Amino acid sequence: MEKTLFQKIADGEIPSQIVYADGQCVCFRDVSPQAPVHLLLVPRKPIPRIEQASEEDAALLGHLMLCVGLIARQEGLAENGFRVVINNGPAAGEAVPHLHLHILGGRSLQWPPG
Repeated sequence: MEKTLFQKIADGEIPSQIVYADGQCVCFRDVSPQAPVHLLLVPRKPIPRIEQASEEDAALLGHLMLCVGLIARQEGLAENGFRVVINNGPAAGEAVPHLHLHILGGRSLQWPPG
């Protein structure tokens, strides 16, 4: 099976602006930002999308959520607020079939989002 774009980034095969990395996930700046701060947090394990995660992924999913808070504090987003978005499927805006969390901040974010 061919690696996804995000696997290649996580493996260092494609350069990116990494802001956080550990043994389970990598976070980097989006190349097409939709806010002043737009980060993508991806698990190293290639889960195609959130609805395809399994019970065995529960600890990894929890780890990703804890990393969101850590990264938001690191990036100065925690005080004023930020948004976390997971797109599931093409109709939701998913462009890469590898689970990823968008972390958006640095400006007022409107509701509904789109």
